[in-house]
Amino acid sequence: MSFWAIYGLFLLKAITIVAAIITILIAIGLLKSKAKGSSAGRLEIKPLHREYHKKQRLIIAQLDKKRRKAMLKALKTTQKAQPTAKHILFVLQFKGDLHASQVAALREEVTAVIQIAQPGDRVVLKLESTGGAVNQYGFCASQLDRLKRANIPLTILIDKVAASGGYMMACVANQIIAAPFAYIGSIGVLLQLPNFNDWLKKHGVQFEQVSAGKYKRTLTMFGKNTSKDREKSQQELELIHQQFKGFVTEHRPEVAIDDVATGEYWLAQEAYKRGLVDQLMTSDDYLLAQYQTGEYLLLSVRLVTKKRNVLKKLLSVSEQFIQGKLLA
Repeated sequence: MSFWAIYGLFLLKAITIVAAIITILIAIGLLKSKAKGSSAGRLEIKPLHREYHKKQRLIIAQLDKKRRKAMLKALKTTQKAQPTAKHILFVLQFKGDLHASQVAALREEVTAVIQIAQPGDRVVLKLESTGGAVNQYGFCASQLDRLKRANIPLTILIDKVAASGGYMMACVANQIIAAPFAYIGSIGVLLQLPNFNDWLKKHGVQFEQVSAGKYKRTLTMFGKNTSKDREKSQQELELIHQQFKGFVTEHRPEVAIDDVATGEYWLAQEAYKRGLVDQLMTSDDYLLAQYQTGEYLLLSVRLVTKKRNVLKKLLSVSEQFIQGKLLA
């Protein structure tokens, strides 16, 4: 073998080891920073009826004189009614990722609503999520359950997708409303991670791992996985799946859980037939209808925080890589 071939093989091994070490250090650093926790930000409460007024005026401006006069009179009446509406409809938003990173904001928003809501007030959450880490989405669902335990009716609006962990959140609601072509369901659990053991052995890299406790580590990225490792992991997944099914049944007892908890997802039109959603409608139509009743003052509640920089995004990706993914 030539010098350059030997040198290239050595360099490849060195890069592999260094990359693995760096990834582990980055993941540990991220976990420490997460442990410190920070909900720094400001709570923004914004009346939504003003936005509806602006849109209405744009439409009215294009009408003929007679109709314009009649519409302006009706709009003036509505504007007077909105600030004195009997109740408040709090509008929250949640756009989920694998780690449900918006849960810190959701936590603060829910706390704020519980503190100021009065009897007759309601909450609407515009939800979009394909799911992710089981524990994180379970915590999200627990935050929404706080509203129900405070006797504040909750409606979930789904325009695009609420699957897996996303549906775990949605099923807590008193009412689920979805756009006809939204994806709904995926009541299942997934564990996936790469395994580099054969590649490491091929290049002469040995992986050592020491643990105490029979099942401290089952499936691994760098070691050799056995049938017992896979069997234990499967048992854990089945247990989590059973808890997921039980959670859905608790909140939507009318659903035939064994028929829908197959990991499949459906368009909302089919999900409606299966009892997974209660009504087919876009969030725009729903909120407009609530606004037009004049009964509710629509208030957007949002925790405004600083956006994560590129480094933190890279750290998040590294953490997912090193830990593997246990997803709901």
